[in-house]
Amino acid sequence: MKPVISSIEIENRVIVAKYQRLMVGAKVVLVEKASGRQVSETITRVASPVPVGALRIRLPDVVAPGTYFLRAFNGHGEDAAQSADFEIG
Repeated sequence: MKPVISSIEIENRVIVAKYQRLMVGAKVVLVEKASGRQVSETITRVASPVPVGALRIRLPDVVAPGTYFLRAFNGHGEDAAQSADFEIG
């Protein structure tokens, strides 16, 4: 079964993303939809050995309003999952 980033909540410039089937060591990064640019300051690693959980990503000031999504990469650097698009205001 394919890994999934299932829900996104944003409050006080903190993203909480729930995931399923992401393995320990997977990296999750915020991507600006219009440009495809990865916001390197937001890279977060899955540290839990349990493949179900949630990540918290604090948004740095460089993140401008716009449409974004989260992309996950497995331990080999290959695409693993992508969230639905969401707006940062």
